[in-house]
Amino acid sequence: MRLLSAPSRLYRVLAFAEAVTWTLLLAGMVVKYVLHAGEMLVRIGGGLHGFVFLSYLVVTVLVAVDQRWKLTDLLLGIGSALIPYLTVPFERSAERRGLLGDRWRLREEPARTAPEKVVGLALRRPLPAALIAIVGVAVVFSILLSLGPPTEWFS
Repeated sequence: MRLLSAPSRLYRVLAFAEAVTWTLLLAGMVVKYVLHAGEMLVRIGGGLHGFVFLSYLVVTVLVAVDQRWKLTDLLLGIGSALIPYLTVPFERSAERRGLLGDRWRLREEPARTAPEKVVGLALRRPLPAALIAIVGVAVVFSILLSLGPPTEWFS
């Protein structure tokens, strides 16, 4: 599980995947609204983007707790997912500023807070934690999917 070997590696992969799925969603929107050629790409790109978006948020919180980010950095990380393609520059900035470590701190160090205890447990038991996270993201994703496109939530 090399992907989980370091916070920097996992965060880089999710930041890139989030940007790729933005591309799929935006391409689908061009096909649907500009070329008037159907909405299948919007459904596929939107679904993939929604799932990766939620996964990116989970990983952002996981890394932020493990690496002891300031609240402003956590909010910027979460906010970077709201603007197309901003996750990659944010990840690079976080790497330059030393926010992404080359090791999971809470695998070895004692936790000081309740969030650190939860993250530490997840890092020491990565397979069950990953399964729980995936199921949790899938449940939230399914609920949001049942609500329809975000543009229709408040109308």
